[in-house]
Amino acid sequence: MRISLALLILLLAAAWTGSQGMSLRSSRATCCSKETFYHRKIRESWILGYLETPSTCTHRAVLVKLLKGMVCVDPQKKWFQEYLRRQKNPNSTST
Repeated sequence: MRISLALLILLLAAAWTGSQGMSLRSSRATCCSKETFYHRKIRESWILGYLETPSTCTHRAVLVKLLKGMVCVDPQKKWFQEYLRRQKNPNSTST
């Protein structure tokens, strides 16, 4: 139930910002509450971009842009850290 509510909120936010052509570098970033965090690994091919939430937010998070909207992710998650490493060095292989 919590995940459904969180996804509904994120989809509504994505629809609102999508109509304004929101850039990932937008200065009007959103904060994430613990209830809205997406806890599963996201396929790298689904990620269109990401944006760190401002330091003024209560919870440190990353807004991950997907084809159907944005989700809040814990930036310390192992899968996200690996994604960042591959983005910085796309030719390296993991061991």
